[in-house]
Amino acid sequence: MLLLNNPEATEDALNILRIGDNFNFYVIFMLVLVMFIYFNEVNKKNWRCIASALSLYMIHWFVEIINGIIQFFSGHALWTVPTGTAYLVLIGLAIELNLMFALAGLAQSKLLPEDRTEKVFGIPKYLLIGIGNAALASIIEIFLAMTPAFVWVYEWWGSLTVFIFVYIPFFVVAAYAFYWEPKRQKLFLIIMGGINLVLGIIFAGVLPLILGVTVI
Repeated sequence: MLLLNNPEATEDALNILRIGDNFNFYVIFMLVLVMFIYFNEVNKKNWRCIASALSLYMIHWFVEIINGIIQFFSGHALWTVPTGTAYLVLIGLAIELNLMFALAGLAQSKLLPEDRTEKVFGIPKYLLIGIGNAALASIIEIFLAMTPAFVWVYEWWGSLTVFIFVYIPFFVVAAYAFYWEPKRQKLFLIIMGGINLVLGIIFAGVLPLILGVTVI
C-alpha cells in the first residue's frame, strides 16, 4: 500500500499520543459546554435526540479504535493528528474532535422530522439528512487534510472513502436511531459500548502491557 508524501505524520502523532505537554485549558471549557448541552437535553427529556447523538458517538469511537488497530498491524493508521491538538486521545483522535463528535449527532437530531414517513423526491427525509451531513463532514475533512494538523496517510484514503466508510455510518445510523424504540436504542448503545470497551481493554491495556509498546 502506497503512502502519501507525509508518512512522518505517524511518528509525529505517536510522539504526542496521550502526552499532556500540549494541554490547554480550553479543553475544560469545551467539556463543560458539552455537559451543559446534554444536561439541557436531559432536562427536556429529549431522549430520542440523546440516543441518536450517543449512537453516532459510539460508532465514532469504534472507527477511531479500528484506525488505531490498523496503525498497530500495518505501521500506519488511515489518518493521524500529528499536531494542533491539546491532547491526542488515539492516533487519529484529537480531544477537540472527540468533543465535537459528541455533539454532532445531537445537532443532526434537531433537523430530523417528527414523522419518519416524510419524504423528499420519494426518498425518506431523515435518510437525505444523514447522507447530506455525511457529505458535509467529508467536505470539511478535505479542508482539514490540507492543514498540517490532520493527515490522510494512504494514497487511496481520501474524501470518498471517508464519506462511505466513516461518515455515512456516523450520520445515517444516528438518523435511524432517532426513530428506534427505546429498547432497541438502549440495546444498540450497550452493544457498541461493550465492543468499544473490550477493544480498548485489549489494545490500549492488555497488549501494551504484554508487548511494552503503544498499540492504539
